[in-house]
Amino acid sequence: MKKILTGAIAMILLACTTSNPLLEQPKNEYGIPAFDQVKPEHYLPAFEAAIAEQKAEIDAIVNNPAEPTFDNTIVALDRTGMTLERVAGVFFNVLEADGDDEMNAIAEKVSPMMSELSDGIILNEALFQRVKFVYDMRDQLGLNTEQMRLVTETYKHFADNGANLPEEQKERLKEINQELGLLSLKFGNNVVAETNACQRFVTDEAQLKGLPESAKAAAAEEAEAAGHPGEWLFTPKRTSFTPVLQYCENRDLRKQLLMDYTTRANHDNENDNKSVIVREMELRIEKAQLFGYNNPADYILADCMAKDHKTVDAFLASVWAPSLAAAKREAAALQEMMDAEKMAEDPHTDIQVLLQPWDWWFYAEKLRKAKYALDEEELKPYFELNNVRKGAFGVAEKLYGIRFEKLENMPVYNPEVEVFKVTEADGTFVGILMTDYFPRSGKRPGAWMNNIVPQYIDAEGVDHRPVIINVGNFNKPTAGNPSLLSMDDVETLFHEFGHALHGLLSKAHYKSLSGTNTPRDFVELPSQFMENYAYQPEVLKTYAFHYQTGEIIPDSLIEKINKAGTFNQGFVTTELLSASILDMNFHELTTADSLDVNAFEKQSLEQMGMIDEIIVRYRPTFYNHIFTTGYEAGYYSYTWSAVLDADAFAAFKETGNLFEQETAKRFRHLLEQGGTRDAHELYLEFRGKEADPQHLLRRKGFIE
Repeated sequence: MKKILTGAIAMILLACTTSNPLLEQPKNEYGIPAFDQVKPEHYLPAFEAAIAEQKAEIDAIVNNPAEPTFDNTIVALDRTGMTLERVAGVFFNVLEADGDDEMNAIAEKVSPMMSELSDGIILNEALFQRVKFVYDMRDQLGLNTEQMRLVTETYKHFADNGANLPEEQKERLKEINQELGLLSLKFGNNVVAETNACQRFVTDEAQLKGLPESAKAAAAEEAEAAGHPGEWLFTPKRTSFTPVLQYCENRDLRKQLLMDYTTRANHDNENDNKSVIVREMELRIEKAQLFGYNNPADYILADCMAKDHKTVDAFLASVWAPSLAAAKREAAALQEMMDAEKMAEDPHTDIQVLLQPWDWWFYAEKLRKAKYALDEEELKPYFELNNVRKGAFGVAEKLYGIRFEKLENMPVYNPEVEVFKVTEADGTFVGILMTDYFPRSGKRPGAWMNNIVPQYIDAEGVDHRPVIINVGNFNKPTAGNPSLLSMDDVETLFHEFGHALHGLLSKAHYKSLSGTNTPRDFVELPSQFMENYAYQPEVLKTYAFHYQTGEIIPDSLIEKINKAGTFNQGFVTTELLSASILDMNFHELTTADSLDVNAFEKQSLEQMGMIDEIIVRYRPTFYNHIFTTGYEAGYYSYTWSAVLDADAFAAFKETGNLFEQETAKRFRHLLEQGGTRDAHELYLEFRGKEADPQHLLRRKGFIE
């Protein structure tokens, strides 16, 4: 009992030495953490106290004199760390969305503490023996499906993370995990630093010919904020440079901005990530081989739907061939347009200007206008951020009967964060959704969903509802315009909202199985499924209102959107798949000796037959998905899940009603299950058959 008392006393002493809002239960009725009261100095003591608390909880399980049972070992283990969940949920969300040097310094201290705690639990022999005892007896315990899943997944979590390793290898695993945690932080910090450090000012407005006034206004405001009034500032943030790639006639500026974006953390300076990648790969390979796998990919994929790298490679190859063929056709069409322009300027020229990556977006936009009379700038006034969000909410209301109510004066970490109460039609509380949509210097690029507070049902049967956040980097409002979204931004908002619904609708008993705690190649299904609704005519008419006139989007524009639905899909899919294949190539390595990151990337792209006119979506040195956020050997999951989401949406289309209630009930049931069931079985239960990849290929226009 000494260890239990020591841990408990440490936790109590730490909590009592200072008033720490992170260690107190939220005072509001919705369980939202006290973001507004938290200061940087609260984090480290809170982590120390919460870690001490969880250690005490683990000691109580280990020292329980009673024979191990499902309740006193497996469930008890799942119930540990509730305070730490809350502390970590707040800290890591703020670190990603509103970080600074002080937060980064705290993260560097917290990362090894968390790794040590995790390893201390997983590699606790006495605890593992209790888990193994219950696991070995599982068939005799009369467990239901979810309980059996919890036992199995708990045992696998221990076994897959080193519990069965010899003692010497366990110690080495601890060292690997701690170093990997710090390297991951360093990689992400380097990308943010490179993004923030790169500022390209334009002093002559003539250099911005073709750029929409809204984009110029945003760039002018950025320049003024940076102390350069009368100029225009562009950065490697997508909201900044994408309009230039699409519309600006200045080819040199397009090239400069694309190179600024695609060479981040690859400049042989203090923020360079090549050595970080090499070391991460060395450690990942060593870790995989500790567990008897030849490469990290097979170690990681063992618990996914795909199971091994050969299955993933074959899957990617099957989609790569038609997408690359489509991309080549698209490149030829763009080259033809460039040639025609050149001939119009100088009919006697015999010099061909070859299509380059910085030309693709520009000429694709021109071709879209010429072929479909569709101008994205014409659409943006109909895609005001708040209206698009209402549209996404409306889809969920029609599908699942839930309601969204904006709450004021709730605790938030930044004034730009908004809070919504989610309820069933009868008023039953579902959860809290927070949204944080605008770029800031401390926010990492991209968009994501975080589970700040997990859903679970406690021993008394009380259903603790989740707190979910959607984070993005959409255009900020300017002095003259609200936040107007591009078509890609609209899809991104619907996508992340799909992740949020997966978390919000969860009905699991155990937090380790709730919400998005599913295999990585299944977790993108709910998010990508929601994207299907964004441009459906009946959905557009619910949210696409002109921000100035209030006019609903005209049928003529809706028709253009749908006719252009397969436009440029060769580019989009090839850009995505090349990143997926590059990810797999890294994680199929059996040694990182003499690994030259740039040379490896070049060789990988040559082997897959990547065309010069397209740059891979994520080059290695800023590939956060696989070197920071836990998608290593998993980026393929976006395409794997796309097969599922296209097939799932087809289930609705086959009924003739995109909101058909029986189908919606089955899909909601799939969302509610989280990780309580086998993902493949869940999908078969929803659809009644295997997913048909033809639906995806047809949606992209690769087949009739």
